[in-house]
Amino acid sequence: MPETHDDVIREKNLPRVGDTLRSKKFKTLWRVMEKKEVWLNTSDDPETGDYRVIQAIYLCYWRVQDGKQPGIGKMLGYAYSLHDNTFETNWEMAN
Repeated sequence: MPETHDDVIREKNLPRVGDTLRSKKFKTLWRVMEKKEVWLNTSDDPETGDYRVIQAIYLCYWRVQDGKQPGIGKMLGYAYSLHDNTFETNWEMAN
């Protein structure tokens, strides 16, 4: 059975919009402002050589800072698929 966007959310334990995360590297707080389903380009299929895409979830983060309104200031966005571990490596739940 092919993977779905719901599989990515469930298996990667991705946060919901409004959740606050902490960067493991810099210890800064970030709030999830947007979550959407996207498709990522991948290398050619090893069996057929055909070009392919995989399902992923895009999260947009806003850096939480005292005295600043949500959405004003630094923002980041990343796409996560079942085939990488970047979410677990870089983020931890703060709330």
